[in-house]
Amino acid sequence: MTQVLPHCERCGSAIEAGDLRCPVCYRAVLQASGDREPSIRIHVLRCSSCGAAMEYRARVQSPQCAFCASVLKIEQQTDPMEQTEQYLPFTVDRQTALAVYRRWLSRQGFFRPSNLASAARLESLRALWWVGWAVDAKAVVTWTVDSNDGARRASWAPHAGELETVFDGIVIPATRGLSPVECAKLIPTYVLTSGVQPLETEGISAVRERFATSRSVARGRIVEVIARMAEGRIKGRGAPGIRFCNFHAAIHLRGLVTRRIAFPAYAIAYRYGGRLYRSVISGQDSACIVGQLPHSLAKLAVVIVLICAGLVAMGLIVGSGLLR
Repeated sequence: MTQVLPHCERCGSAIEAGDLRCPVCYRAVLQASGDREPSIRIHVLRCSSCGAAMEYRARVQSPQCAFCASVLKIEQQTDPMEQTEQYLPFTVDRQTALAVYRRWLSRQGFFRPSNLASAARLESLRALWWVGWAVDAKAVVTWTVDSNDGARRASWAPHAGELETVFDGIVIPATRGLSPVECAKLIPTYVLTSGVQPLETEGISAVRERFATSRSVARGRIVEVIARMAEGRIKGRGAPGIRFCNFHAAIHLRGLVTRRIAFPAYAIAYRYGGRLYRSVISGQDSACIVGQLPHSLAKLAVVIVLICAGLVAMGLIVGSGLLR
């Protein structure tokens, strides 16, 4: 069931719990002294290497970080600003993820070790939920830019305009455990409308990452992403020309709705040649797997030797032709 949120008295935008000002027009939110939420104290497991914060649950034995297999340390947080509102369910089970991982290792290219599938030793395969924001926004963007269109004898000509646009279903990762490249490949595989309430996931044994970003920092990151997407849209179809410089834009939000979502995935740690590697499988699409792979130094050396030998042979042929 969708939560009904109060709205700003001036612009009508949704006001979320903990907001001191409207996220769109920045009008101060008046709250009665009795409406203040009580202090919340929670325990999280913080990774000493990647900094990921995971929810502490007694039933989930997690002495190592599910993201990088480093040591976890327990810490206490007071009044967490960001709380997960919806969990996307797992549609890929553990056995399927394990089969996908083994098949993925056996189908790597020439520059990978020949015995990768047989010699790789599985360290751990853990189901986890990583966190991010799903954002819907309406914005009016006023912009100025220099482009090659209409420049005549000059290199650049100035242009300006206004764009009213809508951003639906923008996913902005808030995780510290996954890299931006991994998140970019995982995000398209998720169905954002399949989210369930936290209480519906109580029986699932999976590591749960927590938001480790304050509300003010989160809003700043959201606005930055919207600004980058607006720039791409303006340069793609709004501004004339094909070459641009000196782009400037002002973002005027007309509406902003943010959902805090946990995304399902399987984090796999495996060891090859004494070194630990990681791969990640989407919890809603078994065809999406991204990870780290070792290289075969012997095969790389053979290719380099063959290239050098070919260059030497070509040099000898060209040299003999010039001597004639």
